[in-house]
Amino acid sequence: MHPSMLSVLIPALLCIAAPVAAQTALGLPRPDPAQALPSASPASTSANASVSQADLGEVDRIARALVAGERVPGLAVAIVSALTGLLVNDGRLAWNNTVVRYVPSFRLPSEAATQSVTVADLMSHRVGLTHNAYDRDIEGNTDYPSAVQKLASAPMKCMPGECYAYQNVAFSLIGDVVFAATGNFYADAVQTRLFKPLGMNDASYGLKGIESSPRWAKPHVRGGGRWRALMPKPNFYQLAPAAGVNASISDMAQWMIAQSGHRPDVLPANVLAQLHTAQVSTPTELRGSGWRHERLESAGYGFGWRVMSYAGHPLYFHGGAVQGYRGAMAVLPDRDLGLVILWNSESSLPSGLMPTILDRALKLPAVAWIPNSITGGTMPDIAGGGVPAPDNDDNGSSKD
Repeated sequence: MHPSMLSVLIPALLCIAAPVAAQTALGLPRPDPAQALPSASPASTSANASVSQADLGEVDRIARALVAGERVPGLAVAIVSALTGLLVNDGRLAWNNTVVRYVPSFRLPSEAATQSVTVADLMSHRVGLTHNAYDRDIEGNTDYPSAVQKLASAPMKCMPGECYAYQNVAFSLIGDVVFAATGNFYADAVQTRLFKPLGMNDASYGLKGIESSPRWAKPHVRGGGRWRALMPKPNFYQLAPAAGVNASISDMAQWMIAQSGHRPDVLPANVLAQLHTAQVSTPTELRGSGWRHERLESAGYGFGWRVMSYAGHPLYFHGGAVQGYRGAMAVLPDRDLGLVILWNSESSLPSGLMPTILDRALKLPAVAWIPNSITGGTMPDIAGGGVPAPDNDDNGSSKD
């Protein structure tokens, strides 16, 4: 769920933020008109973009093959929040300050563990809890305060700061920390510090935010041989820092431009450097499916970003999913490339688009990350001609 998977205002588009803050939007066929997604006009493309027009044409062809025959209802976009890094830069927070300094009611099973958890531990998933602690409770409509109280009796994997395990409930405590440090609710602070200055005009917080939009894509699940539209689960929005934002593709283009370093007035270079620096090793990523196994040479977790070496090149990545929505986003700094892909279904097929684009930007040998049987291509097929295994996402269903 955190930080990439959000309920969103989704046009059926793939967005690439290219060098010098240029961008290209690839329009895809609309799904059923009853679930229609808004279209957008292509923007200009930088002449020195790391992904060529020919590459973009091939990605467009693959994307069209994905939505053909209702393999997926549509493609979309997602977001994370860098608010905590900005507050640290302001001196309002410190990475090494303890959580109980801001949230005195916070408790883990032992007093020693409780008193040692820092803001940095929250943001890098080093709280010491087992993987995705109490996410299933949130799925089962347990309210956020009750889930946080359960942390006091949660099984511990290690002492805080000593090991990694992805969290959503514990991570969302950063919203309480922000309120204690600033007097502003998390959603208001994000709106003021990020959405408005970046021109993310469609972005909003909460279920009411998405329902009030005139155009948005519903999540889809498979049933009876077809895709079935649902309403977003309101319980996901309880974890606002982890899964509370709604955003459009134009918003996300601005977000990735900022994450690529082109908006230092909003996200200064020193803040991005902190967010993009690994704080803990995550070697299980190297044993993941598809591109993780084939391309990754190292993996760690920073503050809200996975920090990886992709075929020898630094990569900042995050993926995520909730019911009916999945997505992935990445920054390839030495090619000045940012991309975000989200689709409003539980299909794993579109996850292959990201390594397809990264490989082309890096001029790596072509690989069929999406099976040739779907795309009609002739590239070497890592997936073995079948449907790829579910990608390694951070979400509310205990997959990481």
